[in-house]
Amino acid sequence: MNRLTSITIAGLAASAAVLTPAAANASAADARHRCTAARPASDFYAGGRIASVPVSDDNAACTTISVSHVRDVRRPADTCQTFLVAILSSDGRDPTYTEPVQACSPNPRVRTVLATGVPAGVQFRVLYQVDYIEPDTQRVRYTVWH
Repeated sequence: MNRLTSITIAGLAASAAVLTPAAANASAADARHRCTAARPASDFYAGGRIASVPVSDDNAACTTISVSHVRDVRRPADTCQTFLVAILSSDGRDPTYTEPVQACSPNPRVRTVLATGVPAGVQFRVLYQVDYIEPDTQRVRYTVWH
């Protein structure tokens, strides 16, 4: 194997490591001391999801948005939920949405990364998929780290 092939294979292996969930968890661990916590209130229900009030991210030291402490209010043993982030446009255009991510909080120290590369000064909403609407619409408590 020549030197160029070795470098290419090593580069591909490193790229694959970055794309794994373990790398996302490592990113959350690295950001643990730089990100600030918030518990945004719910704002509205639409399309099977509950959206939070807008959150302003002024923390330049943290470039991720993650969640922890996920709990269904009615069923406290349910500690998993599907979340996504709506990055709001400063000029009124439609938000940009992340892909949905299932976040589970078996203990309070576990954070699930929902978005990376988030610049300071961005406003966003956290949305979660509702599992039930009867007898009342599901309410989920969670902490957002940004």
